[in-house]
Amino acid sequence: MGEDGRERILRAALELFGRDGVAGTTLSSLRAASGVSVGSFYHHFAGKEQVAEALFVESIALYQEAFLAELRSHESARGAVSGVVAFHVRWCVRNRERARFLFTERRPGGGELGERNRVFFRQVREWWRVHVRYEALPDVDAVTAFVIWLGPAQELCRLWLHGQAAEPTDEQVEVVSAAAWRALGGGTDDR
Repeated sequence: MGEDGRERILRAALELFGRDGVAGTTLSSLRAASGVSVGSFYHHFAGKEQVAEALFVESIALYQEAFLAELRSHESARGAVSGVVAFHVRWCVRNRERARFLFTERRPGGGELGERNRVFFRQVREWWRVHVRYEALPDVDAVTAFVIWLGPAQELCRLWLHGQAAEPTDEQVEVVSAAAWRALGGGTDDR
């Protein structure tokens, strides 16, 4: 069975938005690249902004589901902190177009994305609180935790995606992972 019109539009949008940005992509070029008729396009989306929102939600959903799977695959806080840093970089490398889109386009507000983020961050906070109780992680707010945990990995990926650095190496990932653990108050023990 072939790809439906909605999926063709999203696939074309990922390529065009990644190359030209949402603002630089015309509705006619998006429709032409997807190979759908005008009627089919409007059956699925009201306009280009709705395509961008759907693509953003789809991309963040893929990231969040994989993030939670990685987080839950580790027994120790140290393993999870380091594993999630490595996951973040790997995900960006494997999903270059989606990562570039997520890093460069403005986030849609509320709606499906807002609900998805509430559920995601609640699950991460629940995991985090368990490790706070055992003094393996500091009792900090979610924003501070994510900045310390993933900030350097995010910057490493951003520099690469914008052509300012080479693709992240395994050695860089190891250094950034270890630094995240140390920055979160972890020592050399494996709690």
